[in-house]
Amino acid sequence: MRGRAAILAAALALLLAATAPDRVAAETYPSRPVRLIVPFPPGGAADILARLIGGKISEQMGQPVVVENRPGAGGTLGADAAAKSPPDGYTILHNTNGAAIAPALYRTLPFDTARDFAPVTQIVASNLVLVASPKSGIRSMQDLLTRARANPGKLNYGSSGPGNPLQLTMEMLNRAAGVDIVAVPFRGDGQIHTALIAGEIEVAVIPLAAAVPLIQEGRLTALAVTGPKRSAPVANVPTVAEAAHLPGFASAGWQGWFMPAGTPGAAIERIQAEVAKAIATPEINERLKAMAYEPVGSTPAMFGAYFKDEIAKFTNIIADAKIPQQ
Repeated sequence: MRGRAAILAAALALLLAATAPDRVAAETYPSRPVRLIVPFPPGGAADILARLIGGKISEQMGQPVVVENRPGAGGTLGADAAAKSPPDGYTILHNTNGAAIAPALYRTLPFDTARDFAPVTQIVASNLVLVASPKSGIRSMQDLLTRARANPGKLNYGSSGPGNPLQLTMEMLNRAAGVDIVAVPFRGDGQIHTALIAGEIEVAVIPLAAAVPLIQEGRLTALAVTGPKRSAPVANVPTVAEAAHLPGFASAGWQGWFMPAGTPGAAIERIQAEVAKAIATPEINERLKAMAYEPVGSTPAMFGAYFKDEIAKFTNIIADAKIPQQ
């Protein structure tokens, strides 16, 4: 009996010794700086949000969160760098709903969107808004649809490029409402705003955060927000679903964090918890709302399911709109 007990004790000791590093690593994570890859240029909306949240969780965890901008190819260069990073918990990718568009938009990608990333959390949801040029004479959603149905292919909207979430939202509306409002290409959102104000185009879908001051100044006319519910900064503006009588219509932007596939679950859960804690603080919560963001902080499982649905949704939209692959 004593021999058997000794063997069992030795085996237990070996097991504890083998698992000790994992337990210590989980207890002390993170023990060094965390890299936060932003696949867009400095100063943009994604970069600003990444730095805001990264700075806060750096304070909370006691370790630096170092933002690394890796712009190019619609966000795919930075995403590729993240996908090929060691899955050790020290690389995070900050991305937008463009991540769900890429699989259908590009013929080939250097990574597998569904296989190579572990969803961590959706940080925020953001509304888009359908606006009209005051010079167009369009004052409401019904004005727009009445004119569009009477003159198919005659009205136009500003587009910042094929496959852009703003363009895809407008194509969703074309399909759902049975109209044909034609895309006019521009190099960026700023050019679209200028063209709208000048009356060179009739309408466009643009980010709410950028639209609010232009709406308040009377330089643009807000027709409808594209998300599932009204937005506080423009509480009197209906949703597309309300104004166009299209139940279920919703197209909202989002930003979230991913880690390389294979990252330990403990690291993923820790980062998600820190983000949820950060966006719940009055300081960060108020700043997000001032930027027209709705804080989310979803769990990895919730974000993973939502991301999967988004990929399927945009795949259908791109196919229906016959947008050529890049």
